Amino acid sequence: MMMQLFYEKGYSPFYLKPLQTGCRDPYDEDSDAKFVYQNVGPLSGKDPADSVIYCFGNPKAPYFAARDEGKEKELDVRVIEEFVNKKTQFFNPVIIEGAGGLLVPVGENTLMIDLIELTASKPIIAARAGLGTINHTLLTLEVLNRRGMEPLGIVFMDSGEIPTPRDMIDENIEAIETASGVKVAGVIGRIEDFSCPKSACYRPIERMGIL
Repeated sequence: MMMQLFYEKGYSPFYLKPLQTGCRDPYDEDSDAKFVYQNVGPLSGKDPADSVIYCFGNPKAPYFAARDEGKEKELDVRVIEEFVNKKTQFFNPVIIEGAGGLLVPVGENTLMIDLIELTASKPIIAARAGLGTINHTLLTLEVLNRRGMEPLGIVFMDSGEIPTPRDMIDENIEAIETASGVKVAGVIGRIEDFSCPKSACYRPIERMGIL
C-alpha cells in the first residue's frame, strides 16, 4: 500500500523484504514480495526475487530459520546494509518490511532493531487496533527510546472480519499517546482489494508527513 501511494505521488520507491521466512523462495504463494509485486501496478511483470535477500523455509525468527537449514553463517547483516545503500542511490524511498518485532533475532548476536539502526531506517510501527495493543505498542516504543530512535509514526491495523469497536480504538489511542507522547496516525481497516485500496487507507500514512 505504501508502494502504491508513493508511486501515485510521483516518487520512485523500492520495496525490500531482506529477510523472508516461511516460504520456499520469493515465488512461493506465502512470499510477501510476490504478494506486493502482484498487487502494485508498476511492479507487474517484474521479478519479486529482486526484493528478497535471504529466504528460509521455516516460519521462524530469521536466525533460527537459517540455522534449521545450516545457513546461519551465510546470514550477514552487512550484506543487507550494503544492498540498502546501493538501492538508495537509485530509488526514493526504499521501503523495508521487517520480519517480526524489534527484538526478533536476525543473527546470532543481532536483533531486528540492530538492522534498523545499521541501515539508518526510520521505523513505522504497524500495531493491531484491538485488545493487547497498548502493552505491545508501548513496549516497542520503550525499546526504540532506549536506543535513541524515534518512529515516523504509529498506524493501527484493523484487518479482522469483525471491526474493533470504535470506543476500544479510541481508548487504545488515548493510552498510547498519553504514555508515550507519540501520535497514532490513524487506523487502516480491512482491505478487500489490495491492488486498489480505498483512498481512506492512505490517510494515516499521509498524516505522518513522510510525503
